[in-house]
Amino acid sequence: MKFFEKLEEMQKKNNSLVCVGLDIDLAKTPEIIKREDDPVFFFNKAIIDATKDLVGCYKPQMAFYEAIGLDGLESLKKIVDYIHTLNIPVIIDAKRNDIGNTAAAYAKAMFENFGFDAMTVNPYMGGDSVTPFLEYQDKGIFVLARTSNPGGADFQSLDCEGMPLYQRVVEKVKEWNANKNAGLVVGATVPDELKTVREMVPDMTFLIPGIGAQGGGVESTIKNGVRKDSFGAVINSSRGIIFASNGEDFAEAARKATIELRDEINKYR
Repeated sequence: MKFFEKLEEMQKKNNSLVCVGLDIDLAKTPEIIKREDDPVFFFNKAIIDATKDLVGCYKPQMAFYEAIGLDGLESLKKIVDYIHTLNIPVIIDAKRNDIGNTAAAYAKAMFENFGFDAMTVNPYMGGDSVTPFLEYQDKGIFVLARTSNPGGADFQSLDCEGMPLYQRVVEKVKEWNANKNAGLVVGATVPDELKTVREMVPDMTFLIPGIGAQGGGVESTIKNGVRKDSFGAVINSSRGIIFASNGEDFAEAARKATIELRDEINKYR
């Protein structure tokens, strides 16, 4: 099964567009987990077990695991393997890319060695650097178009032959998407741009960060970001869910926060 089919199947099963971002920060985790042999895996497994019937997918951010060192990467592999026992897809937020042969190595690392179902990709170096990722036809890639951070406009909104650069990226991804395994990253914090991108690619799937801590609104995200069939969106929340509590009830608090987000999303779908 291809990634976007697997994703939508889980979204339908759980009636949820929520993606829980597994952005581990040991300094923010409860003291209770720090006694564990593998606190990174213990914490994430507890979050996953508490939310597995409420989500469409999970999305670890690679940097947080790399920052821990080799132990963090080993824990990440265990986390991915565990999520796959639940048949839930996993997106790695890595934003990788480079020249073609290096991009191929990045793709192999993420898709073959770690086994992620999809990943985020930076398009700045052009089509030949994106092709190695797209060649994994059963995997998904989400290409950065209009990101959620305040500095995204520094380059993404620059005029490029009569339209903003992020719109040129969208046009290029449409050209590159022969295998139908490409999506786009468009932030919830830029609802007007989100609406524009949806109008440009009505059938494509978006990874939408920026809900919650970054200030993105749920209603505007659903109104501007989902397809006409109410799917086509992966709405990520990280800190607002996994750090909903720093006490022993962290998993229960994460479940409650996920239910609240899922229900708010569904109210506007």
